[in-house]
Amino acid sequence: MKGKVLLALLYFYALIFSVLKTIRFPNDWSEAHWMLDYRFGFIKRGLAGQIFGFFFEKNEFSILLVSAVILLILYSCVYFIVLKQTNDSSRNIYRVTFYLIFFLSQYIVLSAHIIGYFDHIIFLFTILIIYLIRRNLIFLSSILVCISLLIHEITFFLTIPISLFAIIIAEMPNEKFSFKEVLNLKLLKKSFLFLAFPVAMMFFLSYYQEIYGKDNYLDLFNYLHGLAFITTDIADLVATSYTEKFTYYLETESKGFFIKMLYHKCFAFSIPILFLLFIVYKEYQRIGLPLFLIFTIAVLAPLLLHFVAWDVYRIWAFPYMTMFLGYWILNLKFKNNTDQPKQFPVSLIIISTLVMFFLAINQPDLFDFEVARFTLIERILMVMPILVGFIFYIKAPKRIF
Repeated sequence: MKGKVLLALLYFYALIFSVLKTIRFPNDWSEAHWMLDYRFGFIKRGLAGQIFGFFFEKNEFSILLVSAVILLILYSCVYFIVLKQTNDSSRNIYRVTFYLIFFLSQYIVLSAHIIGYFDHIIFLFTILIIYLIRRNLIFLSSILVCISLLIHEITFFLTIPISLFAIIIAEMPNEKFSFKEVLNLKLLKKSFLFLAFPVAMMFFLSYYQEIYGKDNYLDLFNYLHGLAFITTDIADLVATSYTEKFTYYLETESKGFFIKMLYHKCFAFSIPILFLLFIVYKEYQRIGLPLFLIFTIAVLAPLLLHFVAWDVYRIWAFPYMTMFLGYWILNLKFKNNTDQPKQFPVSLIIISTLVMFFLAINQPDLFDFEVARFTLIERILMVMPILVGFIFYIKAPKRIF
């Protein structure tokens, strides 16, 4: 019992530490998104603003309130999942390592900074979609994906790959998986049922954007420009992002794909991501390489956004969350049935500690020329309780449980 309390406190402390580094009020960009709806005709990303306007008066305070509640719900869901998974396997050191690194990751740090962005809604939808897939409600989960696409088309990269992985896991007859099982008729039917409407919706959004997207630019710009809390530059950027063709972004951003993947300074965050993949593999070796490869593809699928988007740091944060969701899916399927070595190797203790330390002291790239709170010395001091608690847990798990 003492061990569970210790872990709950460590997780909560790591979460609060990461959030406090960058939490702020919603910026102009996110506020502009909430202000847009279907008043000027159909537009992509218009559904959230339409629903928001139905229940609330559209102003800065309402946006702050709704954004804060959404972020709090997301953190609560994540924290509840972590506690549940930890309690189901309290002495699984690999699981504890994974979750501590996740709570210190750039996803948690950035999610607080981009409060008000639709990303948080998309991941809340994804959690619900995975839950529905677990309950074999494939059609309903497909409809939710379509709704999520109308909120933000980023759903195509964040939600669909990891949801397909959830379907594969749900249909696995046993622990061993081979690529031949992809041709299983039942799996193919469920995959088609899940994908049919979202793919049609994405095709519709793309086609509409190519043909009619530009028509609404002036209406959107003039509306946003007329709001006292939206600057002219942001009004132009948001109106452009809502009306520009997808092929334009593909043409302009894809040229720098490999630079953003391999040479950008954010590439350093691939090291913790790769280490987390290794942790998952060590815990779930018995599922075999084919399934682990599918897991890896689903986790890293958001990096394809580098082909069409410019916010590199934000994109590099997504795999942490998709890996968290994929790990949750595996834990639900193979509850209390993992490959756990009797001891956590000293080498992994050292690497895990270094990864946590790196994530904790790193100065993240933030938007609007902002910098993270806390000096380097303060960050070092604040991460020490996490590292000490982690090492204490590893050295004396039997004594504290």
